Amino acid sequence: MSPPRSAFYALKAGATHARSAAWGLRKHAPGYDDGLRILFYHRVSDESDELAVTPRKFREQMEYLAVEGYDVLDVVSAAKLLSSRGGPPPKTIALSFDDGYLDVAEHALPAFSCYGFRATVFVAPAVTDGRATFSWYREQPPLLDWADLRELDRDGTLRVEAHSLTHPNLPALEEDDARVEIAGSKAALEERLGRKVEAFSYPSGLFGDRERRLVEEAGYRFAVSCEPGVNDSRTDPFVLRRRQIDARDTMLDFRAKVAGAHDTPPPLRG
Repeated sequence: MSPPRSAFYALKAGATHARSAAWGLRKHAPGYDDGLRILFYHRVSDESDELAVTPRKFREQMEYLAVEGYDVLDVVSAAKLLSSRGGPPPKTIALSFDDGYLDVAEHALPAFSCYGFRATVFVAPAVTDGRATFSWYREQPPLLDWADLRELDRDGTLRVEAHSLTHPNLPALEEDDARVEIAGSKAALEERLGRKVEAFSYPSGLFGDRERRLVEEAGYRFAVSCEPGVNDSRTDPFVLRRRQIDARDTMLDFRAKVAGAHDTPPPLRG
């Protein structure tokens, strides 16, 4: 993500609350079960960080999905359902976490274990190695190390996939450098995990036709963006849509995002 800006996030939260309230006022607050929605987080922590959903909120959100009967999958497993006959069953949700923070294992994993949920963690290997850092933090939060990532990946609850090597602005790079970031991330993870890496998350959601092409050429099967919306059999597998769950989201906001009330971009998103 880009550097947190409190005024920006406050404005964004206000717009989210207004849209969710309008959805909640509709009779029965209907949901939309067609297609696949992918939700994504960064951190699960009580720290003051616009990228951190508190553990209490996260538990409430996961409990809601469990009580409502949602099947919660990792991105690769869910994306494969898009090309299957009939598509994803109703009430199928995919979850993902960008960057690979340690608090995901500390605070999200217990909820997943409780409900039998799965999710994807997208990591940048050079940042995991300590050769690069996330530029938006003055003091970077602890990350999952390679031993953690291998163990979690083998367990199957949290599947590890690629998020570039250093988390750059890919469209701002020369093509050869962008290719190294995309293909190099896949190669580094495959060496560490001992298996094929199939999915890529565009850093900060920034990509264009060139980046999409480079991801496909690198041998990935899927890529996720930060563009909101629902995915179906017609969705480009290298531009899968995701909706972020924000630190300031209320439970009504979460329910509305799951139901599809935030599938369209907010005003002035561009």
